Amino acid sequence: MKWIAALTVYLAVVLGLFLFRNAWGALLTFHLAIIVSILMAKTDIPVKILLTGGKVKWLLLNVLLCGSTGLTLYFFWDKFGITSDIARNVETMGLNQSGWIPFIAYFALVNPFLEEYFWRGYLGSQTASFAVSDVLYAGFHGLILVNKVQTSMILYSLVVLIVAGWFWRQIARADGGLLVPVLGHMAADFSILTAVYLNLYK
Repeated sequence: MKWIAALTVYLAVVLGLFLFRNAWGALLTFHLAIIVSILMAKTDIPVKILLTGGKVKWLLLNVLLCGSTGLTLYFFWDKFGITSDIARNVETMGLNQSGWIPFIAYFALVNPFLEEYFWRGYLGSQTASFAVSDVLYAGFHGLILVNKVQTSMILYSLVVLIVAGWFWRQIARADGGLLVPVLGHMAADFSILTAVYLNLYK
């Protein structure tokens, strides 16, 4: 069942990005696939796990570390192998300048809850070593980066995201809940998308 769930969310991303070519469509289809997969699995993981935990040391480390990813992207934009036509590429997917603000708000406030429950909760593992779910979590991000950055940067991003998935999972194990990973995920999503927006519309 878990493999089917993972394949379902991957299919949702592929359809949204490459068939419908719409950013909102890809995101909402992805979220719908997560929700349907979880409901069909009838998992016994309580939703309140998303608000459980929150040790200060983990919280500060996570938010500062994850929030710095967007700052790094903003100040080193030219070093990340981003394609010269990315602005046009993004706009063909329905994201013009006025549409970015609601997209960032929804992505930063909703996406972390759904992703953390799915990847670190439902598909998560208690192992201290790397797990399949860490790789699966990273993998679909690689699809998002296709035609937007150079291949070498896609590979680099996949490695970073595998480590991030593992890191958030270890925090969840140590902290007894997903609140800290959710907040770190929020900081990462918000800072990265804001950096993209600010660089596209300087």
